[in-house]
Amino acid sequence: MPLLKSMEIDSRLSGLPGWNYKDKHIGKLFELSNFREALDFVFKIGEAAENMNHHPDIFIHSWNKVKITVSTHSEGGVTEKDFLLAKQIERINDER
Repeated sequence: MPLLKSMEIDSRLSGLPGWNYKDKHIGKLFELSNFREALDFVFKIGEAAENMNHHPDIFIHSWNKVKITVSTHSEGGVTEKDFLLAKQIERINDER
């Protein structure tokens, strides 16, 4: 998949509230109710990522915060695949 240009990334981010672009990846910090909910959220993201064969970086901290960053490492930046995964993550977030 080809890398997206900065203007394309900025345009697509407008449809993903809270997501930002930095250092060749897109990311968002999610705040959940408790640690168990954070773990469940991460597990569901993991299942979606496995199904897509596209894996985000996931960082759990402060017992209820989950930071997600996504990039296409093989391409060295952000591609359409990253936005597809970000949309999946948003759907998972909306379902909780």
